[in-house]
Amino acid sequence: MSAVQPLPDSQPRELASPAAAAVARGICRLFAQNDIWCLPEMPLLSGRRADLMGIDAKGHLIIVEIKVARGDLLGDAKWHEYLDYCDRFYWGLAPQLDRACIELPGFRPERCGVIVADGYDAEILRAAATVPLAAARRKAMTKRLARAALRRHLGLVDPQFAPRWES
Repeated sequence: MSAVQPLPDSQPRELASPAAAAVARGICRLFAQNDIWCLPEMPLLSGRRADLMGIDAKGHLIIVEIKVARGDLLGDAKWHEYLDYCDRFYWGLAPQLDRACIELPGFRPERCGVIVADGYDAEILRAAATVPLAAARRKAMTKRLARAALRRHLGLVDPQFAPRWES
């Protein structure tokens, strides 16, 4: 009999650093207080992973890209791709991070919101514009988010379970 393997995506990769994990925790708390439920390290159809992806009571999809270092913020060339998978996009930033650069046109301040968070709480400094996804993309991403959440939940409540269809 082979060793039990974890379910795909049941144990997501950890965020890059303890500082990033603290920012994610604060944002998840803020979102939960506002009936937005999210998962960290959510795989997208493009193969990228969103730091946080959530869904609100209206079914809008939200992505948060977390940054705790200026070099990481300035050097990120992939974040534009996330706009194709959400209705609202936020930068999730550590409190000590200089935020001046996200006001520049390249960071699309008219489209992207800003949240500052620590490990306990968060505050939305700029609301994200809502740019509705196409219905087919919303359906595909909502299904993907729900299935990832359920796989992760099963991995937590029954870590020894290994489905037959697993490769």
